[in-house]
Amino acid sequence: MINKARVLAAFLGVSLGLGAAAGCNSESERTERWATTENTNVKIDWDKVNEAYKQADGPEDFERRVNLIYEGDEVISVSVKDDNDKVQVVTGFFDRNTDGKVDDAEKIFTIKRELSNGEAKYQTVGYGPHYGYYSSPFFSIASGMAMGMMLSSVFSPGYVPIYHTAYVTSPSRVQTLTTSRSAYRSANPARFSKPSQSGRAYGGGTSTGGTPRARGGSRFGVRVG
Repeated sequence: MINKARVLAAFLGVSLGLGAAAGCNSESERTERWATTENTNVKIDWDKVNEAYKQADGPEDFERRVNLIYEGDEVISVSVKDDNDKVQVVTGFFDRNTDGKVDDAEKIFTIKRELSNGEAKYQTVGYGPHYGYYSSPFFSIASGMAMGMMLSSVFSPGYVPIYHTAYVTSPSRVQTLTTSRSAYRSANPARFSKPSQSGRAYGGGTSTGGTPRARGGSRFGVRVG
């Protein structure tokens, strides 16, 4: 009887140990999954994103602006691709695997600009479980409007699509953007006083104000010389 009791106790002890280990592994997996997506709950001010696109002078200028708008920890990479002479697609994405390619799971938004019968327009669409709710109306682009080269170049007589091979944010640019954004946040402590934590939502206002205008970045579709 005593031996049977000892065997039963040993069996229960092993079973409980295995159960606890499984529970720890499950908790670890949940924590890891959450950590990799912790800032996908950070809101994006779409009005400001659209304004940044309207004012930007090129891909580098746009990615700088959009990373000042975004209040999470990740850097938003940008891809700019001319599908043909009439359509250009700008994609914002989290390049988590650092391969310089836009994977569907990494997409945050796309801005599609089209030129048809002399009329230009663009639309912004959000992606993913947290940003997929957003789809802007089609914004008309009229010659003579106050805008950066990113949009106005399409009306230039010398306009030639130059991103048939996509521009994509490079690893060196990611570091530059991180440094620039850190300096911007330090200079605006009232806005960035709260840390971006898991499940926290910042930057979801509807203000139409853009980031400070600055010349710079690659020119958009204008052949020089």
